[in-house]
Amino acid sequence: MTTPLTPPEAAALAARAGLLVEEARRAGLAAATNHIHDAVNVLRELDFGDTPPAFVYEAGTRQQKDDHAAA
Repeated sequence: MTTPLTPPEAAALAARAGLLVEEARRAGLAAATNHIHDAVNVLRELDFGDTPPAFVYEAGTRQQKDDHAAA
């Protein structure tokens, strides 16, 4: 788990990326950033096991491509 960002830290990271964040919006930025970090951490814990990569599927169908079906 990562340490939650404080509003000043979030503003500093935004400034480093060339984005100026008004003082009134820094708390919201920190909250949104922390929420995204929490969601990503949950995704990192998932075990995808034998799930084939995305390129194995045909767009618009739920079936795998023939050449990768056995993989």
